[in-house]
Amino acid sequence: MVNAPKVLILTAHYGNGHVQVANTLEKAFRQRGIQNVIVCDLFAESHPVITDITKYLYLKSYTIGKELYRLFYYGVEKIYDKKIAVWYANFGRKRLKSILQQEKPDIVINTFPIIAVPELKKQTGFSIPVYNVLTDFCLHKIWIHHHVDHYFVATDQVKERMVQTGVPWSRITVTGIPIRESFERLVDRDAIYAKYRLNRDKKLLLIVAGAHGVLGNVRELCESCAKLPDVQVAVVCGKNEELRSELEQLRGQYGDALQVFGYIEHLDELFRITACLITKPGGITLSETIALQVPVILYKPVPGQENENAVFFEQEGAAVVIREEDEVFAQTKALLEDDRRLQQMREAMHRLYRPKSSSCIIEAILAEQGDKQPVRALARTHM
Repeated sequence: MVNAPKVLILTAHYGNGHVQVANTLEKAFRQRGIQNVIVCDLFAESHPVITDITKYLYLKSYTIGKELYRLFYYGVEKIYDKKIAVWYANFGRKRLKSILQQEKPDIVINTFPIIAVPELKKQTGFSIPVYNVLTDFCLHKIWIHHHVDHYFVATDQVKERMVQTGVPWSRITVTGIPIRESFERLVDRDAIYAKYRLNRDKKLLLIVAGAHGVLGNVRELCESCAKLPDVQVAVVCGKNEELRSELEQLRGQYGDALQVFGYIEHLDELFRITACLITKPGGITLSETIALQVPVILYKPVPGQENENAVFFEQEGAAVVIREEDEVFAQTKALLEDDRRLQQMREAMHRLYRPKSSSCIIEAILAEQGDKQPVRALARTHM
């Protein structure tokens, strides 16, 4: 591609979603003929020890640290403008200066709310355009900065809330959240049933437990659901070998009614044949369910963005949210037996779907840049 821009994508490893979106955009840029793309975990490169500690605390938010994370998420939003912004704006600044001076990108994209770039832009006046790609179905003020050139968001509702906070309507585009290309391909369903040895004559209940777990009672739920005559249960344990080993012990008792998997590279394959999915309400996972119209049960969402995502999907009729452990089996069974409601949920998901999000974002960025000359001349004296 002639005069292709150099792209810097900044992200962070708090959960897999932000990084996955960054990698998805990188791949889409390369497919578009733009090869000079750099993905950087700015916080990990800047402050590795602090980052490791905060990642650990973030993961604990799924278990013992829920209330702590609630205070952090909602508390930061309340005092962000006054106190947190000053500290957070400078977090990673030194490493950022080094990257900008060394790489001299033409475009900066954030898939995590890193405001060091727009803040540096505000203070120094350098002219690199900055784009924020929001990765949830809700808005946190930490994403917003006057020196972000454009925002790409999941829904009209997020856009409307941003406008209410003062962001110009013209600087926000509703594109959906970028997802892996495999979730938007046509695939032979018969081949999937054969590959995973699943029974197409039964409704498949898919539980994506993952490394940190979704349910505290996965074993009990599997035992109850595997007894249902027209249901087959599949559990994806990810890298949680302890959970996988525990569930494998049930196979002898329930046979083909229960299938247990570890990490699965092409998770979209199971999504395509699933009657109902139990998972956590991360923005990327929910975007993937939208693409394939998978009815979803969201169990005990963590306070913060996951709870806000869950509330939105519940209000849209696209998900069932379960907050009490003793209700999981009854509500799951009721949903699996209600074909009309399952269809209504699929239709609600279809209304939320924004296809080819990555391509839409990239085309919008390139169109906005137009015939501008590269802006890589970044003087050290301005840093």
